Amino acid sequence: MKVVIVEDEIPAGENLTYLIRSVDPDIEILGVLDSVKSSVAYFSEETEADLIFMDIHLADGISFEIFDQVALKTPVVFTTAYDQYAIKAFKVNSVDYLLKPINEEELAEAINKFKTRSVKSSANNNQLEGIMQLIQTKTKSYKTTYLVHHRDELLPIKADDIAYFYIETGIVKALTFTNKSYVIDKKLEDIESELNPELFHRINRQFIVNRNAVTNIKFYFNGKLIMNVNPPSSERIVISKAKASEVKNWMNR
Repeated sequence: MKVVIVEDEIPAGENLTYLIRSVDPDIEILGVLDSVKSSVAYFSEETEADLIFMDIHLADGISFEIFDQVALKTPVVFTTAYDQYAIKAFKVNSVDYLLKPINEEELAEAINKFKTRSVKSSANNNQLEGIMQLIQTKTKSYKTTYLVHHRDELLPIKADDIAYFYIETGIVKALTFTNKSYVIDKKLEDIESELNPELFHRINRQFIVNRNAVTNIKFYFNGKLIMNVNPPSSERIVISKAKASEVKNWMNR
């Protein structure tokens, strides 16, 4: 099986290459393209690729512009950080996708799906137009304020003012940049789903961190990392080896 990656962010391209080879070492990666222009030039010639992994936002435009200039018959898996509306569009139009940061298990499922297909198929123009329309017109409203209990009152805390959410003795709390801690009556999983992923990231099972709170990331043993934040955390924030690339890609955006 031969694959082409269309991705303009070098770390993201390297991470996807690593994950693909982890899933199946026999897969041959023919190349990594970083723009609409280079992709059009490449796909204008007959390609040996069996599958294309294509990011939506490229250095010089939107990847759907590629389809306006070349007739691609090769199946495409879109990699995207878009919100739930765009994801619904992909599902409705039967276009395969991987939501960033890419999960190795989901990647394996996507590859297996294409391996078991008897006939090659790719997104048609109507599908792409439908996806683009929804991406351009629908914007997810991320949570901007948390109403928290404080003594005998309720306080509105802006999400942007929260340095990180964490679990302490089974209780979910939020720590602000002013070093004030508040109990949040929600599960960390629910909080993760309602925050802007560009600003907040689930670092491990105990922490969701605001990128503006990160002071540095240090190397730890066995491929793990240690994230230091401000205000400082009383508990060490350890990033597992499996999640290290994902966190670095998020910080590198």
